[in-house]
Amino acid sequence: MKQIGIALFLVFVIASSLVKAQSSQMNSASQQFRIGERVIRISEPGQLSDSINVWGDVGSSGRYLIPKGTDLTQLLSYSFGPITLRDGQTQIDWSKMRVEINIQDFDPESGTQTISKFKYRFEEPFPKGLREFKLKNNQTVTVRVKRRPSFRDYLGVFASTVSAVASTIILLDRLNGN
Repeated sequence: MKQIGIALFLVFVIASSLVKAQSSQMNSASQQFRIGERVIRISEPGQLSDSINVWGDVGSSGRYLIPKGTDLTQLLSYSFGPITLRDGQTQIDWSKMRVEINIQDFDPESGTQTISKFKYRFEEPFPKGLREFKLKNNQTVTVRVKRRPSFRDYLGVFASTVSAVASTIILLDRLNGN
């Protein structure tokens, strides 16, 4: 009976130490995952690569490790391209959308910053130089999707303004009438 009690005690101690070790491993792994969550590796291990920040209206923003010599259109494909504007009330027409891409490059030796800009509409061909633009290490690419305001947008602004003015006039009339 005493041996069974000692055996059960040992099993309990071993099981609790295994659970404790496993939970500490899970906590450290989850911390590592959170630290590197938005670093996306495209280049193969051992391959010469550049590190580029991609921000803005793209499907997956983050820090990309890409093969040296990657061009801008390939990087946009890796980041799942420009995202659509989301509006729960209407379908947005892609033909009216504009994409603005800025590539920022900072030279720490001279302290200067240069920005290359590209703008295009979806129904137009890419602007000159966009396909040939070679990315360099530590550049930041920002993508912004815009659309031209529609009649409905103007109507929404106009209607709310007219409603506010009419409500104010009615309220003042009632206050002065009493």
